[in-house]
Amino acid sequence: MKNLIIEKAEARTAAFARRKAAFGQGLDEPANAWLLGYLAMNAEISIISGYMPMRTEISPLAAMTVMHGQDKRICVPVIPGKDQPLEFREWTPQCEMAEGAFGALIPVGTAVLEPELLITPLLAWDRKGYRLGYGGGYYDRTLEQLRARRRTIAVGFAYSAQEVQKVPREATDQPLDALVTEKEIHFFDL
Repeated sequence: MKNLIIEKAEARTAAFARRKAAFGQGLDEPANAWLLGYLAMNAEISIISGYMPMRTEISPLAAMTVMHGQDKRICVPVIPGKDQPLEFREWTPQCEMAEGAFGALIPVGTAVLEPELLITPLLAWDRKGYRLGYGGGYYDRTLEQLRARRRTIAVGFAYSAQEVQKVPREATDQPLDALVTEKEIHFFDL
């Protein structure tokens, strides 16, 4: 049996390739429409975390902009330090941005918020509700902390081509509540 570290590294390499193949194929627009549909099902939520897309990540910016226009407070993750939970800074379409850790853009001088719903980027996902991230554990640590305090929804946002049979996982991996692609919404029983 393969070591989990090796298995995850191999899964990430394959996942990067699948995501890169899907990127730029015009799939972000229909995916954002599905994402807005999912967010409408959770209309009572007022603070939503999106993310600033990097490399070949599917972009949630269109949905984030619409939700901001509907008086939702939108925030994006900021990495405060290694092995720490994420911090979330308020984002608006007009806010000043600067480069943060790993090259992601982050808002400058905005309020720190605690999201009720997190839209999460990922490399791969499976039908059991697990996501394969980049390996830093930031979302897992953050979700564990937030879920210990109150109900917190995690929705993965990805291309359908990023689906795998089974994401290699460990006990600390936090499951998703749902996953949105350019084709549909997948709901998971937690």
